[in-house]
Amino acid sequence: MGQINEGQKKIALTFDDGPHPYYTEQLLDGLKEREVRVTFFVTGEHASLHPDVIARMKEDGHVIGNHTYSHMQLNSGNREKFKDELVKTNKVIEAITGEEVIYVRPPYGSWDKKLEEELNMFPVLWTIDPLDWCSDNVDGITRKVVSKAKENDIILMHDYYPTTITAAFRIIDNLKEQGYEFVTVEEILFD
Repeated sequence: MGQINEGQKKIALTFDDGPHPYYTEQLLDGLKEREVRVTFFVTGEHASLHPDVIARMKEDGHVIGNHTYSHMQLNSGNREKFKDELVKTNKVIEAITGEEVIYVRPPYGSWDKKLEEELNMFPVLWTIDPLDWCSDNVDGITRKVVSKAKENDIILMHDYYPTTITAAFRIIDNLKEQGYEFVTVEEILFD
């Protein structure tokens, strides 16, 4: 089994809204155990409350992206405030990690293409959304993802719920058995 990447299908698992002081820690433990790297899209508000969790994400090799400061949705009347929230969140994350933030997941997928150039940031949306934030059915969340999963998918989950953490581990274990390799978003977007 020398060439691990030979024939493996890539898939990315992403988590929004954190970090949560308890659930994200549990998630990080399980990811480390499984040798899986993911992408976290954190809010500035939660990142500033839990800098130790952000530091651990970086230390464990995960990618950390921006999810605005207060989970703000972009609309026609709040573009400048939205942009300010992204800048503020970048500063919070960069102060903890020492690294520039490149990726942004705009809440609800609302985005303005001009912001990419203005902020030098790249938006990351998703291809699979199991609606884990509104379900406490671990089997249902797991089934939704596993039944739809295909190569180069980006799975959207939220590290703010205990059911999501349990489902995430089942999804990882199941898809690994099917020959999937979990990667961070840049490997899907740019490879």
